[in-house]
Amino acid sequence: MKFEVQHYTLCDGWTNTWTICEDGIEKPHVFDSQEEAQAELDEFFADIAAEIQAGERKADEGYSRDEFRIRAHIISET
Repeated sequence: MKFEVQHYTLCDGWTNTWTICEDGIEKPHVFDSQEEAQAELDEFFADIAAEIQAGERKADEGYSRDEFRIRAHIISET
């Protein structure tokens, strides 16, 4: 089973907004384990906190952890 980090957006609800680029093609970032996804999310929040601490981002320009969740990745058949 694969996992993804989902972000709650006003327009689309819960969606995977995280992407990676492989061979010049942008695609959703999917993780091999829930722990790997959690580690990536924790690193994201640490980076945001560091930017706020360094003055690169205003304190109210961060994110709330409530806006994110980790869920099993569902492969859609099109």
